[in-house]
Amino acid sequence: MNTLTILALSWQHILIVAILLVLLFGGKKIPELMRGVGSGIKEFKDAVKEEDKPGSEKKPTSNDNNSPSN
Repeated sequence: MNTLTILALSWQHILIVAILLVLLFGGKKIPELMRGVGSGIKEFKDAVKEEDKPGSEKKPTSNDNNSPSN
């Protein structure tokens, strides 16, 4: 069990992180934070799906064409 991998967390590590989260944010704030993370992930997935649609092309905005050249 002496492998070095990215994000190789044992149950002890997860327990320590959970205790720290409760101490820092409190029990009532954690569900609100997780809802925010979940909605952010959902919005990201929706944006990726929109970009992957065959009919959707990136439209240039007015700021892209008229940016000042310093």
